[in-house]
Amino acid sequence: MPDLLGVTNPVPGHDNTNINRNMPVSPGDTRVQNAPDPSRVSRPDNRTERQDSGDAAGPGGALRYDSNFQAFMQKLMDTPELSQTLAKVLQDYQAVVSSGLQEGISGEMGALVEMLKMDESQLLKFLTQQLSDGARFSGPLFTILREAYSQSRSESIRYDILQFLKRYGDFTSASHIEGNLMRVLTRLTHAIPSSYGNQLLTFTQQLGQSFASGDRAGAMKLLLGTILPFLSSYTEKTHDMGLSRSLISQLALDITRYENGSQANLLQSFHQLLGHTALRARLGNLSDNALLEFINNTAFARGAEDNQFANQLVSAAAWALRGEAGVDAQDAFKQIVSAMLINESVYMPVKHAIIPLDWDGKMMFSEVWVDPDAENNFKRGGAEQDNTIRFLFKLDIQGLGFFDIVLASRRDNVEVLIACPEKAVPFTKTIQGEITRILEHNGLKSNGVMVRKMEKPLAISDVFPKIFEGENSVNVKI
Repeated sequence: MPDLLGVTNPVPGHDNTNINRNMPVSPGDTRVQNAPDPSRVSRPDNRTERQDSGDAAGPGGALRYDSNFQAFMQKLMDTPELSQTLAKVLQDYQAVVSSGLQEGISGEMGALVEMLKMDESQLLKFLTQQLSDGARFSGPLFTILREAYSQSRSESIRYDILQFLKRYGDFTSASHIEGNLMRVLTRLTHAIPSSYGNQLLTFTQQLGQSFASGDRAGAMKLLLGTILPFLSSYTEKTHDMGLSRSLISQLALDITRYENGSQANLLQSFHQLLGHTALRARLGNLSDNALLEFINNTAFARGAEDNQFANQLVSAAAWALRGEAGVDAQDAFKQIVSAMLINESVYMPVKHAIIPLDWDGKMMFSEVWVDPDAENNFKRGGAEQDNTIRFLFKLDIQGLGFFDIVLASRRDNVEVLIACPEKAVPFTKTIQGEITRILEHNGLKSNGVMVRKMEKPLAISDVFPKIFEGENSVNVKI
């Protein structure tokens, strides 16, 4: 009988059915891939979509999809140190400018370099401002909430605290979320046919006017009542499964955050906290106006306006990432932005700051990581001890090279480990004596200062093993 489902009749001796029937069964063969079954755990195989084995898990391998945390750790290992990249960009900027670039990037880089000329008081202000600007959850209010969360066994109190913190985070990110919404909508106008894109552009311009005038209610009405229904209708009619689908998903998430971070929702969560007796006793005198005034006047809220160096760095990066400064500068600033984002990740449990400095004509670039709770409180002989604060400094000093400095402090007792480049090895005794003198001059006790040759740069995760605590959370990607 002819094979009605095939192009031709089967050739005698080459019947696929017979061939498949005679194949040996090899249950242990890893070349046979398991069918995905969420209800059972199957043996390992070489499925191509798994990214947690083989070369893909190592440095330089493909992006991991099995875990958000493991992807973060991989990027942390692969990302060049920010101090090295920033040093190269700023030290070479004059040569870059002289190569015939536009005046814009020249002026931006020149202004950035001028900000690096600091004295002692300016350096102290620069460093403390960075550390305070990034501390969104700092101040007496959040100290109370931290203590209540750690001491309470009530899941209701813990849930309400987390809900308030989430809305506080979205409330203080309003301007950032507005920028995201405008950028995504602008990209959408180019990602869909012009017949739809022109209409969306009109809506986007109206939304920008609402943001500029501070009309949050009008913006939400436009987003929920006009823009989302328009995009939903577009997708239903065109079945567009390309870039627009991803952008619409991102837009929906930003709209959700923008709605969640309204002032009304923030105050509602605060009133929910006051419903718990344990919290009302400590927060009962805090009115709605006092709460809003506190939030709007934190160092984090003022950071965008006060931190001139960060604003100038962003401005220079914008020029470079648009390709105004050439391919080399564009790649360098991509690395700078990537390193900053990695160090501000939700999986990074320590504070991070950068210290680029021109001190008496000599350039120095440094990064610093700080863990104020490197070792938690403990009791010895009935006495409670202070936490250990641990610092990691990575320095690139012009004419000398790279240094790694680990400093641990408990109250006024300090231990220091310095890994220095080969040029500085003959001066290890001098460095050790000067560091000891500086500590004593500032009222600190030296529990040991060790200076040795750097064999290899210290990994951040080696100095702060707390980073690995992220492995204990649920962080799979879908």
